Amino acid sequence: MTMARPALDPELRELLADMPLMSRLDRETLAQLRQLPSTPVDSLLAHRKVDRREITVPAKDGARIRLSVFSPAHVDSTAAAAPCIYWMHGGGMVMGDRFSQLDIPLEWLDEFGAVVVSVDYRLAPEATGTTLVDDCYHGLLWIAEHAAEFGVDPTRIIVAGASAGGGLAAGLTLLARDLGTPAIAAQVLICPMLDHRNRTTSSRQYSGVPGVWTGEMNAFGWQAVLGDLTDGEVPTYVSPTLADDLSGLPTTYIDTGSAEVFRDEDTDYATRIWAAGGQAELHVWAGGFHGFDALYPHAHLSATARRTRTDWLARLLR
Repeated sequence: MTMARPALDPELRELLADMPLMSRLDRETLAQLRQLPSTPVDSLLAHRKVDRREITVPAKDGARIRLSVFSPAHVDSTAAAAPCIYWMHGGGMVMGDRFSQLDIPLEWLDEFGAVVVSVDYRLAPEATGTTLVDDCYHGLLWIAEHAAEFGVDPTRIIVAGASAGGGLAAGLTLLARDLGTPAIAAQVLICPMLDHRNRTTSSRQYSGVPGVWTGEMNAFGWQAVLGDLTDGEVPTYVSPTLADDLSGLPTTYIDTGSAEVFRDEDTDYATRIWAAGGQAELHVWAGGFHGFDALYPHAHLSATARRTRTDWLARLLR
């Protein structure tokens, strides 16, 4: 019997009809996907007055982590320090790079004069366990320690990410809370990948059918990250839903689609933040599939979702 699923937004359904979809992911397919060209960052910067710096910082194990730093060009040296958006890209924890979905935080550079820092964390299955979130943490720690060098206000650092990057942003925020540094003003979790167990109603609804990101693809991504770890060994910083205590987190924005695999774990995470006395804003966009606003930013629902996210940041940063 076919499982009932929320209908797609009509405009998005029409756009998605022209996109090749998969239901499963394996190592051979992953190798092919990794051969696809990276996001052409030069075209994203062509119409913007932006200074770009490429730096490397040490990871926990001594490896070098690449960071791309994008700052508004020609800023008056007497101007107030800028907010910082620390960006973690999506890709199921197994693909993508620091330029993936970069158009999202660059809109906040345009809107708020924010400095955007995007981290090239190592990918699974080559990197496993806490390596990915540790890479993100040490990149953020370095930026916070060098905030003055980049004209960043260390009290206005916002961590943000989409999909796997949203999950890493959530894990990074938990880690920073527990270690007491650096200070994070807010977290923006866009359709975040939060729960390795992959057993919610929405994960079952979007298994067994082709899609942008399915339950089977999700299981592959998590297995790549966790390797031989058993359920009882999975760190909460890797699978943030496992955290017993969600108190003491910065104000949080979470959005997701009604027609996607992460809908229920994302909704639950917001609910548990509220239960712990925290502040979270949750949007479940009716008819949105996974990553809809990144794939088709000019669709009406996508533009609404992106504008709503930016309006939330405006209230936070004013």
